[in-house]
Amino acid sequence: MKKLLAVIAASIVISGCSIQQTVEKAELEKETELCIVENPAVREGFLTEFKAVLTSKNIPHRLVSASFIPVSCEWTTTYVARWNWDLALYMSYAEIKVFHKGNLDGKAIYDSTHGSANMGKFIDAEPKIRELVNQLMQFKTSSLFGYFYGQG
Repeated sequence: MKKLLAVIAASIVISGCSIQQTVEKAELEKETELCIVENPAVREGFLTEFKAVLTSKNIPHRLVSASFIPVSCEWTTTYVARWNWDLALYMSYAEIKVFHKGNLDGKAIYDSTHGSANMGKFIDAEPKIRELVNQLMQFKTSSLFGYFYGQG
């Protein structure tokens, strides 16, 4: 019985030190412009890397203010990121959401806020941002492509 309690206690402690990452893919249409809703509360380096990844994926984009999102922005994306200090500064949380006509189409979340004892939380932010954006931003395949390859 004591052994069982020890195993349960250990699993609770270990699960409390976890880092979580989830991605629900957004399916963009080719040549669609993505409007990035600027978040001045987030470190500038996050936005710089975010835009660099979009450029490398040939996704047209522009920065818009949260106080005025033009009607022409059919596809929008928001982002939030936080950094914490624990022996070193590290990105502890990142969230990127993609909306199509105001409806959530996909999201990517990286969360190490419950990973206090997990040394894996000390990551370089740029590669993690790149990973999240690459997993999140996908292009729709045309129905003709799917037809020829048995996906339609």
